[in-house]
Amino acid sequence: MLNTLSRPGRWTPRARVKGYLRILLVYPSYPDTFWSFRHALRFISKKACFPPLGLLTVAAMLPGDWEKKVVDMNVTTLRDEDIRWADYVFVSAMVVQNTSAQEVVARCNRVGTKVVAGGPLFTMAEERMTGVSHFVLGEAEVTLPPFLKDLAAGCAKPVYECGERPELHETPLPLWSLIDIRHYATMNIQYSRGCPFDCEFCDIAFLNGHVPRTKTREQLNRELDALYALGWHGSVFIVDDNFIGNKKKLKTEILPSITAWSAERGFPFSFYTEASINLADDVELMDLMTAAGFNRVFIGIETPNEESLDECNKSQNRGRDLADSVRKIQNHGFEVQGGFIVGFDNDPLSIFRSQINFIEKTGLWSACSMPPGAPGFTSV
Repeated sequence: MLNTLSRPGRWTPRARVKGYLRILLVYPSYPDTFWSFRHALRFISKKACFPPLGLLTVAAMLPGDWEKKVVDMNVTTLRDEDIRWADYVFVSAMVVQNTSAQEVVARCNRVGTKVVAGGPLFTMAEERMTGVSHFVLGEAEVTLPPFLKDLAAGCAKPVYECGERPELHETPLPLWSLIDIRHYATMNIQYSRGCPFDCEFCDIAFLNGHVPRTKTREQLNRELDALYALGWHGSVFIVDDNFIGNKKKLKTEILPSITAWSAERGFPFSFYTEASINLADDVELMDLMTAAGFNRVFIGIETPNEESLDECNKSQNRGRDLADSVRKIQNHGFEVQGGFIVGFDNDPLSIFRSQINFIEKTGLWSACSMPPGAPGFTSV
């Protein structure tokens, strides 16, 4: 019993059915930072960059006969009547959304609707968040089923967590029917989780581990089919921690499959993703990516200062000419977005000028810079 929008801001009324639950899935708003692109989005008449992929995937894991609604607060307003409608409000967020997430929890508490919380923000800091009835932490494939079982039995616990790293073969298709894709600049897909590197400032190793776990090419094709069936034609962000974590599988299975799928449909999508700088060392991989339709990549540059790279254990960036590596990637048809960090103990006073000089020298498409450990910042 999926509930869809009859028109923006209005839910189609449904009769209450005994035994079913009503679930409101809420994605908190981004502050006015790199993550929101709020001002730039006005130029293309969009409200948000990406849909809340995690919540849409969790929605697909819930019982099919429950009513479900999504409120992405970056797209629309969360109303008290939406909260009252629900038996439970599911909230997921990154650390950068902390302020908005706390406000959502407080509103649910005032209205009297129980909150179920998960995702990176709550997994990293659940002891600091009050007002949440149930924490479902870590990866939903392993922590959501026991919560749902206990909820059905009337004995749900306050916290569910598990250190297991599940394979992604059983991860369902996101429930795209719960959103209006016209509000978003880009669609998104997750192919893998985990990163083989161990950068000191990054939370990926804690959240998703060092060993990349991947979906099958059949799964990926189904996800592409789903977006294509929605009528989407445009950019698709593959949101992996490090898309090239398993190069062999990309070369032999995934990229040839994406290329064939795209060619059959006239290349309806352009792809971009996140990758480590060692992409520049693999000409074959770059060629396969561009052939599949990739034209943009986010790279964690962090700093041109070698001592600071040593400090944060950014091993993949050390001992190389970073500007030359960026140019190699650009010369294979990619727009490169750069992530930078300022404030390392080893940064000299000249670091700001060095960063600016590097950005100007390489002609990066965009650059974001934050202090190490800044809320919501993860880089590869």
